[in-house]
Amino acid sequence: MGSLNTTNFITRLSALCLRKTKMQHRHQSNRRPTVPLGSRILTDPSKVFEHNMWDHMQWSQEEEENAKKKATENSLVKVQSEDQDKYEREASKYWNEFYKTHKNNFFKDRNWLFLEFPEILPEKRREEFKTEKISLEHTKINNDNSFSLKNGMFEEGEKYWEKNYGSGSTAVQGYVYSKNQVKALPANPQGKKCGEELGKVESFPGCDATYRILEVGCGAGNSVFPILKVLCNTPGTFLYCCDFASGAVELVKSHSSYNSAWCSAFVHDVCDDALPYPFPDEILDVILLVFVLSTIHPDRMQGVVNRLAKLLKPGGMLLFRDYGRYDTAQLRFKEGHCLSENFYVRGDGTRVYFFTKDEVWNMFTLAGLTEVQNLVDRRLQVNRKKKVKMQRVWIQSKFQKPLQSLQNPEESTKRHPCK
Repeated sequence: MGSLNTTNFITRLSALCLRKTKMQHRHQSNRRPTVPLGSRILTDPSKVFEHNMWDHMQWSQEEEENAKKKATENSLVKVQSEDQDKYEREASKYWNEFYKTHKNNFFKDRNWLFLEFPEILPEKRREEFKTEKISLEHTKINNDNSFSLKNGMFEEGEKYWEKNYGSGSTAVQGYVYSKNQVKALPANPQGKKCGEELGKVESFPGCDATYRILEVGCGAGNSVFPILKVLCNTPGTFLYCCDFASGAVELVKSHSSYNSAWCSAFVHDVCDDALPYPFPDEILDVILLVFVLSTIHPDRMQGVVNRLAKLLKPGGMLLFRDYGRYDTAQLRFKEGHCLSENFYVRGDGTRVYFFTKDEVWNMFTLAGLTEVQNLVDRRLQVNRKKKVKMQRVWIQSKFQKPLQSLQNPEESTKRHPCK
C-alpha cells in the first residue's frame, strides 16, 4: 500500500510539473501573461469540461451574431414607464431587501483583486506583495468570477503585525500605538495637524493616513475584508467604503474583521451630487468601482463618474470592473425585463447594465481621466455536472487622474477611436 501511495504521489507531481511546463510554453507562444485576465487557455475543445473557467476566449462571427440576436429579442418588450420610475425611486429598498435575504452569503470574497489591481496597495507594499510566495496552485476561479485564495495567504498579515508591532499594539487613523500610548491619546490624535495640512478643514476619519482608498458599492464587504487583511501590514493606509443600502453597510460594520482604525464604512448615494462625502476632494489614491456602476441608471452614470474623479488626488487611480455587452447574464433575460437599451431589471427589483469598452472609455475620459488599461475580458464558464457552457463578458479598466490638467480640455471629449 505504501509503495502504491508513493507511486500515486510521484505521478501527480510529474503531471503538475508537466502542466506548469506546458503553461509556460503556452504563455510564450501566445504572449498572454498570467495577469491581466488569467492564463488558462482552452487549446483542446474536447477538454472543455476539465475546468470551471477558461480565459481569453475568442468569439466566432456566428457566436457574436447569435448574441446580438438574443439581446435584440429580449429587449423588444420594455418595462412600463410607471414601473421604471418605481425601480429608480426605490432602488435602495430593493438592494436592502437583497442584503436582508442573502446577508454576506451571496458573493464570495474578491481575493483576486490584488492580482488584477495591484494599484490598490501603496507602491512599496505592492512590491513586497509581489515577492511574497503566493502559489498559483492555490488559486481557482469560482463560478461568480471570484478567485479563492487559501486563507493561510492572508494569515501572513497577522503574523507580520505581531512580529513588527507586538500582539498588544493597535492602530488609530492608520498609525500604530502600544496599549499605553492609546490610553494617552486624545479623542482625535493629531487632528489639528491634519486640518492644517488639508487647508484647515475639520478632522475626518483617516485624515492622518498617507494612502487612502475608497470602495464605492461595498455591499457586504467582499472586497473590503480581503483588502483590510493586507492593509494591516501597511501603516499609514486607510480604507473608506460606502453603499446606498444601509443594510449592506451594517453587515460590514458588524463583521468581526471590521476595525474603525483602518476603515470607515458609511451610507452614501453616489447619484446625489449634493450629498457630501465624509472627507475632502482630491485626497484619494484609489477608487474601486467593481460591479456597481452597472446598477445605476445610464442617464446618471456620467454624473457619478465626474463626481468620483474630483475625489482623486492628481495621479490617483480609478479601478473598474463590470458586466460587458452580451454577457450570458444579459442573454438570459426574458421579454419584459428590459428597461432601456442594454439595461435590465432582475426579478428581485435590482437593475444591471451591460457595457462596451468604448462606453467605458468615453465616460472616464469625459471626467478628465486618462486610460491606463481598458480590456474586454471574455471567458468560458462551464458547469461540469450539467455539461453547460456559458460565455461570460466583463470590462476591466484602469483610469488615472493626470498630474496636471489637460492644456486642451476638448481633447478628452473626442470619441475613442475604434480598435
